[in-house]
Amino acid sequence: MTVLIFLIVLYFLLGLSMMKLFEKAGIPGWKALVPGLAAVEWCKMVGRKPAFAAWLLFPVVNLFIYAGLCIDMVRSFGKHGFWDAVLSVVYAPIPFFLIGRNPKDRYNGPILDQEREYHQQVHEATEQNDKAALRKLEATNPFKKSQLREWSEAIIFAVFAAAFIRMFLIEAYVIPTSSMEGSLKVGDYLFVSKAHYGIRTPMTVLQFPLIHNRFSNNEGLLARESYLRNPSLPYFRLPAIEQVDHNEPVVFNFPAGDSVIITPNRTYDVYQWRREIDMLRRLNRPTPPMPEVVARPIDKKDHYIKRCIGMPGDSLQIRDGQVYLNGKAATNPTHMQFAYYINTPAGNLSLSKLEEIGVSLNDAIPIEMPTGEIRRYFNLDVQQVEKVKSWGADITLERFAPGARPGYVFPNDAERYGNWSVDNFGPIYIPKQGTTVELSPANLPFYERIIRVYEGNDMVIRDGKYFINGQEATTYTFKQDYFWMMGDNRHNSEDSRIWGYVPEDHIVGKPLFIWFSTKNGNIREGINWSRIFRSANQM
Repeated sequence: MTVLIFLIVLYFLLGLSMMKLFEKAGIPGWKALVPGLAAVEWCKMVGRKPAFAAWLLFPVVNLFIYAGLCIDMVRSFGKHGFWDAVLSVVYAPIPFFLIGRNPKDRYNGPILDQEREYHQQVHEATEQNDKAALRKLEATNPFKKSQLREWSEAIIFAVFAAAFIRMFLIEAYVIPTSSMEGSLKVGDYLFVSKAHYGIRTPMTVLQFPLIHNRFSNNEGLLARESYLRNPSLPYFRLPAIEQVDHNEPVVFNFPAGDSVIITPNRTYDVYQWRREIDMLRRLNRPTPPMPEVVARPIDKKDHYIKRCIGMPGDSLQIRDGQVYLNGKAATNPTHMQFAYYINTPAGNLSLSKLEEIGVSLNDAIPIEMPTGEIRRYFNLDVQQVEKVKSWGADITLERFAPGARPGYVFPNDAERYGNWSVDNFGPIYIPKQGTTVELSPANLPFYERIIRVYEGNDMVIRDGKYFINGQEATTYTFKQDYFWMMGDNRHNSEDSRIWGYVPEDHIVGKPLFIWFSTKNGNIREGINWSRIFRSANQM
């Protein structure tokens, strides 16, 4: 609603500021206030056909059309300067108002018609080899720009276009971790469509173009965020081409990433950091000082990519690594991986043979056994497991069995759900918009963050009673849908099993295809030619 009000106010101010311009062009000023009619007259004023106004109805494209019309409008009144063009794009009502109230500024006719006429004269003089006419045209050229301005405008337009395409339509994304290994590998570069699940309009208004959220994670001058939190706009999403579905890979903003601790190697959410500190304290180990916490708005949280396992309204449970939805075993991704210890009696495991069958050696997990032995567990899918077994009858594989880590897995309640692990989890309910649940000590750990953070309510618990926005409540009705995201690399993925639900307003887009791929994320190790232009939606 706020976005709609903002657009209505902008349109009203734009119409008022154009009334005097219309009158100077011999057009009744009231037409500037009529939606549709104003756009048609505007197009005719600058030398466009009336039908050109229809482009203003197309999302994203209309931004470029609007900017061009603003520039052409001020040029039609003799304002050809660089800053005249900049101001007209940034906030058109200001230059329009200034031109309208200045009696010296006169309408010179459709600027595009004048440009076409000038270029036609240049063409005719060139055809006739009339050098005198060419010199005269060049000397009186009202559209001439310096080389510096030509380059400046070209660079600004390129950055502007790239930023808007990235913001609204398609963004390049690189797989940074092995959580989707098997399906999507470290070093895969994807194109992600932001239109498939509905274009989400920007919430952060002031931001450095083409930089997502931070200039650099390293120390120094660039170790800072690339945007300003205010002013901001509320969440709004245009109609979707399709809906998120079971087993689709999805790019989304990290839900727990509203408060993060940034290190050169990785970014921690503050809740995870505190859990790790608590664990060190229980083990009587030294704890580091609390680093700086960075707060981020929704659209500036880190991008994650996982597979959508559970949909709004689903009941989900994990038993021995198998996901069950609504009581039935879910379809597993073809290359779903678990961590295995490969036991060879002779101790001569061939790492090169593991690489040949697509096993990532860099992704091996070192596990300390009770005896003090360090075992390396490799992440393997079903086909890789069978291939390893075929290397010899004496080879055995032992699947990693992660134990319970009280408070580590969602809902991070060590007292009530401390026996849950990433392989044995649930059952839980995935909230659906409009569904009402009772509030109780048993289910509050699942929904408290939704109520307080994702849906912006003030909740207080007093004497065992729940007060939401000052009113006592025994139930809560969800305002949006939520999803359950998991990585295909089940023993090496921080996903919904750790930090919970993904709200609908955090959904960014749908991966389309791999446009480039490097081995282990390092160009020096080579290029995965066989992965280029492969679909990113394979199971």
